Parts: sequence; structure tokens; C-alpha cells
Amino acid sequence: MKCNYTPSTLPNTRIDVADVLRGIALAGIVLIHCIEHFNFYSFPAPASEFMAKLDQGIWDTVFFLLAGKMYAIFATMFGLSFFIQHDNQAQQGKDFRLRFAWRLVLLFCFGLFDLCFYNGDILTVYAVCGFFVIPLIRASNKVLGIIFALLIIQPIELIYIIGALFNPELTPLNLGSGQYFGTMMPAQANGTFFEALWASLSCGLPCNFLWAIENGRLTQTIYLFIVGIYIGRRRLFYNEGNNLKTWKKVLLWATVGFAVLWPAYEYLPAMADNRTIAKSLNVMLNMWKNFAMMLMIVSGIVLLFYQTKAKKSLMAFSYFGRMSMSNYIIQAILGSFLFYGWGLALHLTCRHTVSFLIGIGMLIVQMVFSYYWFRNHKRGPLEGIWRKLTWL
Repeated sequence: MKCNYTPSTLPNTRIDVADVLRGIALAGIVLIHCIEHFNFYSFPAPASEFMAKLDQGIWDTVFFLLAGKMYAIFATMFGLSFFIQHDNQAQQGKDFRLRFAWRLVLLFCFGLFDLCFYNGDILTVYAVCGFFVIPLIRASNKVLGIIFALLIIQPIELIYIIGALFNPELTPLNLGSGQYFGTMMPAQANGTFFEALWASLSCGLPCNFLWAIENGRLTQTIYLFIVGIYIGRRRLFYNEGNNLKTWKKVLLWATVGFAVLWPAYEYLPAMADNRTIAKSLNVMLNMWKNFAMMLMIVSGIVLLFYQTKAKKSLMAFSYFGRMSMSNYIIQAILGSFLFYGWGLALHLTCRHTVSFLIGIGMLIVQMVFSYYWFRNHKRGPLEGIWRKLTWL
């Protein structure tokens, strides 16, 4: 692969808006996890018809606004961090790629620890997908654009659509992630902590990767890393040059894209007679819809941050975002204790509305903890360990 990469000449100073975006993304992930009972879809019967409607409204609203979009922001910020770390070292004449590979191995280990509590861990998925972008970190923007284009078309889904056109008997992609979910549920409901831990480690790890492939998330993760790298190269999160004009254009075109893709997602798959085509279209359009809405959210927050008085309020998320890995694992520990059978077993008594309020409470506790932590520390607890191990 031809390399046209040269280090940037400007310093990569702390980007407050990136910390804010990371914090908002993680906050959204916490709320989604809470109403899902941390991948444990066990809920009591509604107390009344009113509560049933309220629960459904909470569920639909949270998933419409947050599901897939917060994950996309989180993944994009991971790609940005990779660029910044690599570019800082390149400015000193050092190659960070091998060190980053070791850093990904460490991230995978943190993910395995997270899996002990929450079987839907994404850190292990990030660690594996990160290896795919190591060869691209020094590629030209043209090469990045080509790889991005090849991945954003959702190639697996496209292959299945074409295959179903030639072979109507072709069945939808099913790698068996649902069976793993079913295997883990008894341990989540009635098992001891160690039984739930073993179920998550033995079934959660393959389940996450198989689900990611089945639902277009694996290819999406890689192209979002590329988006983060490109944002870093263009310094788009700094308030300099014509960056704010660029974000206004992104907001406009992302809104137009979402206005087209949302109804397409709602109606086109249902119009397909072939169930393989319908499922593949559903996955493909969902990824595109979420990507468009993610760009709407990111551009909107960047413009609010730099052009309005909302900056002070948004900065409340910055400390939370600066220790995102620590907070991600903390929410897994808290959530599994609250909802799983080995802990308080709140899945027996809490439906979506109450679970959402619990998520708000968890979020407030973690944000306050993050604020006070950074009064005496430069990095989050696990971030500090990760950095020290990175530079062994």
C-alpha cells in the first residue's frame, strides 16, 4: 500500500468537544443498557395499561434517539484517539503502530474483564477491529476513502441480496448468535456470580462477534474508525479555518440523508418478497440511517459547543468522557449487579420506565465520580493502568 503520510505540523492539543462527544455517547449507551437490563431481556408484566404504554414509549424513544448512534460516536472517537496517539509519536520521529498493536492486546484483556460482568462487551470487538486499521493509519486520504466506501456499502448484506436474486432459496445470514443468547439467560436469571461469569466468558465472546457480523456492526466499526482518523487528520474538531462551515454542511446533508433513509428503512424491507433480501435490506438501511443520524448529532453538538452558550453545559460530559473505558466497565459491574439474578435481580420488578430512571441515577453517580476523580488525577483509573502497560 502506497504511503503518502507525513506527520501534522500542528500540535494535537486536548480536544474538549471530543471528550464531550465521548461522554454523551457513553451516557446514551448506559441508558440503552439499563432498559435492556444489560443484554438480559427479562421483564415483569406491566402494572397497568397506562404503564404498558409509557414503557413502550420510553423504549421506542430511547432506541430511536440513541441505539446505534451512540455506539457510532463512541467508535469514531476511538479512531480519533488512534490518530492522535500515532501522530504525536510520528512528530517525534517514532512509529506507534507496533505499540498500538500491543495496546489493542491490552484492550482485549480489559474487554475480557468486562465480559465477566456484561456479556455484551464491545471492547473486545474494538480490539480485534483495531488491527484492521493499523495498516491504514499511514495510508493516503484517497486510500482511506476507498476502504470507507467499500465498507459502508455493507458488503456482506450486498452479497446476500445479490445471492438471493440468483437463488431465491438462499436463507438469511445466521451464524447462531441467538443460540448463545439463549444459553446465557438461565445463568443470568438464576445462576451464581461465577456461573453468570462463566456463561458470559464462554458464550458472550463468540456471541458478540457473531452478532456483529450478522447485523453489519463489524464492518461498520472499521469504517467508523476510519472516519475518526480522517477527522483527526483534517483537525475538524478544532475551531479553526472553515471547520464550522464544514460542520454546517455535514449537518445539512446528514439531515437530508436521514430524511430519505429513515422511511426507506421503515418500508423498503417490508416490500421485499424474499426474506433474505428483506433482512439484508433491513440491516443495510439501519446502518446507513444510524450513520446519518450520528453525523447529525456530532455536527449539531460541535456547532452548539463552539457557537452558543451551551458549551458550559456540554462540558459537564467532558470528565465522564475522559475516563470512558473506566466508566464503561463500571456501568457493566453496576448494571449486572442490579439486574442479574446473582445481584438484586431487578429484572423481576423493573420494566422500561423504572429501568430508564435507574440508568439516569447511574449516570449521575458516574458523572459526579468522574468530576471528583479528575480533581486529583490526570487520567481515569483504568486509563492510567492502560497507559502504563502500553509503555512497558
